[in-house]
Amino acid sequence: MKIVSQIKEPINQEMELFEKKFYESMSSKVALLNRITYYIVNRKGKQMRPMFVFLTAKLLNNGEVNERTYRGASVIELIHTATLVHDDVVDDSNKRRGFFSVNALWKNKIAVLVGDYLLSKGLLLSIDNGDFDLLRIISVAVREMSEGELLQIEKARRLDITEEVYYDIIRQKTATLIAACCSLGACSVKPDSPDVETFRKFGELIGMAFQIKDDLFDYGEERIGKPTGIDIKEQKMTLPLIYVLNKCSKTEKKWLINSIKNYNKDKKRVKEVISFVKDNGGLEYAVKKMLAYKEEALALLDTYPDSEYKSSLVLMVNYVVDRKK
Repeated sequence: MKIVSQIKEPINQEMELFEKKFYESMSSKVALLNRITYYIVNRKGKQMRPMFVFLTAKLLNNGEVNERTYRGASVIELIHTATLVHDDVVDDSNKRRGFFSVNALWKNKIAVLVGDYLLSKGLLLSIDNGDFDLLRIISVAVREMSEGELLQIEKARRLDITEEVYYDIIRQKTATLIAACCSLGACSVKPDSPDVETFRKFGELIGMAFQIKDDLFDYGEERIGKPTGIDIKEQKMTLPLIYVLNKCSKTEKKWLINSIKNYNKDKKRVKEVISFVKDNGGLEYAVKKMLAYKEEALALLDTYPDSEYKSSLVLMVNYVVDRKK
């Protein structure tokens, strides 16, 4: 059995019902909008976000979920989808998961409006049902994600990202969304419990490990997920590179920064940068940090009794760091 199917097994029924509810939550009287949302729904990925919501809720509530859990999963997926549609416009990207992006098929103006529509649908789903605690979790996540993206853009211009700033960026850009999924799952069944904060932290730690793993793909031999060296071409400062920049000599640092600033489109130079980062322990350091986040996340789960939901969350944590794309 594939690892993702194995993770999903204890929540299969919930995921099936969720898909129906999620599609309903997108519906509109405008035919064009329905055509686009139908296109989006049929090109979904692994659906890790709703999986986190349902597994957390079932772990904390003796295997039971409620309508709030479904709404929490729908809201996070609506908001996440909205940010992806907007991201493709910002990045001028024509593909997403191998399919044409919304902006490639329907142009930027329509894509921006679709993103806005999905965002408002998510907010209204919470407001109409009085889920203000869930809405707060979502709103904080959206604010953090926007700040993280802008912080990265600001710092990338000067290439002066320290390890500390890098962690801030990935915590806001990536980890905050997974943290929101887990705290939504907890909050949907145990609104005033300390478990909400525990699982927020749990999700954040997984998100940090997830992003470091993504950074490592840039240095991989396998051309999976994204082509090798793309982060360097886009002048993105990732952990392996930041670590090496901070430990190499002044001359080497000057060469590295010059390569990223002025030769980031030169294939030969990009390969040289990748080799330099590998030879100077950048990858080993990033792997060590990623595994530390993973262990910290698993330690938080240790305090909860064993169940099939806990086992699936453990599988999920391991999958995040072992995945091949």
